Amino acid sequence: MICALASTFCFGAASVLEAMAARAAQPGTGGGVDVALFWRALRQWRYIAGLGLDALGFALQIVALRTLPIYVVGAALAASLAVTAVIASRLLHVRLSRVEWAAVAVVCAGLAMLALAAGREGHKDGSEALEWALLGVSFGVLLLGVVGGRLPEKPRALVLGLGAGFGFGVVEVAVRLIDGIDFADPVWYALLVGGGAAFLLLTSALQRGSVTTATAGAVLGETIGPAVVGVVWLGDSTREGLGWLAILGFAVAVAGSLTLARFGEPPAPDEPAAPIESLDTDTDQASAPERGPRTP
Repeated sequence: MICALASTFCFGAASVLEAMAARAAQPGTGGGVDVALFWRALRQWRYIAGLGLDALGFALQIVALRTLPIYVVGAALAASLAVTAVIASRLLHVRLSRVEWAAVAVVCAGLAMLALAAGREGHKDGSEALEWALLGVSFGVLLLGVVGGRLPEKPRALVLGLGAGFGFGVVEVAVRLIDGIDFADPVWYALLVGGGAAFLLLTSALQRGSVTTATAGAVLGETIGPAVVGVVWLGDSTREGLGWLAILGFAVAVAGSLTLARFGEPPAPDEPAAPIESLDTDTDQASAPERGPRTP
C-alpha cells in the first residue's frame, strides 16, 4: 500500500508539470494519435521532469500491482488528482472550494477503506484468451484515437480521455500477467502498445479539449475495467466479510477523484489564479495548461 500511495504522489506532481508543458506546445494536426505533438512537448523541461516522476511512479506501481489487488492500485492512481489539487492550491495559488476540499477528504477516506478491506492479489495466471484480448484492446485504443481525433471538441475530449484510460488499464493488467521476459508473449506487446497509445491520446486530449471531460474519462477508463478483470479473471479478493467495504471504498475514492477532475488544468505559475467558475469552461485558450491523471 505504501508503494501505491507513493506512486500516487509521483503521478499527481507529474500532472502539474506535464499540463503546463503540453499546453505550451504548438498545436498539432488535430488527430488523436499525434506523435509530433508528443515530441514538441518533450522540448519543454517541465514535460521531461514530469516524465521522470511518471517513471518513478510506474516503478512503484509495478511493485504495488504485484502485492495488491488491481482495484486498490487503480483507485490509488485515480486519487493522484487529489495530490494535483493540493499542489495546485499551495504552489500555483488555485483556490479550492469547500466542496473540493471535501472531495480531497473523501478520496482519502475511500483509500483508507480499501486499505482495510483489501486482501492480497489473486494468483490466477489468466487464460491465453485474456492475453490476446488485452493485445486487441491495446490496438483498439490506437483506433479509438484516430477516430476520436476527428470528432467535435466536446465528444473528442471524452473519447480521447476514455481511450487513454483504457490504455493505462491495459498496462495495469499486463503488469500482473507478465511472468519473465518472453517477447513471444502477446502481453508484452499489449503493454508497449497500450501504454504508448495512452500517452499519445492523453497528450492530444489535454492540449486541445476540455481537460475536465478528458480527465474524468481517463479516471473511469483506468479504474473500472481493470478492477473487474482482477476480480473475475485473476482472483483478486477482499478480506473475509469486508467485500462491501472494498466496494464502498472504491466507489468513494473514484467519485471523489471525478469531483477534482478540473485540477488537470492548473493555471500557469506566472499567471493569477482564475476564478473557480471559469476554470473548466474554456480550455482552448493557449495560456491555460492542461493535464489529467497519469497512470502509466
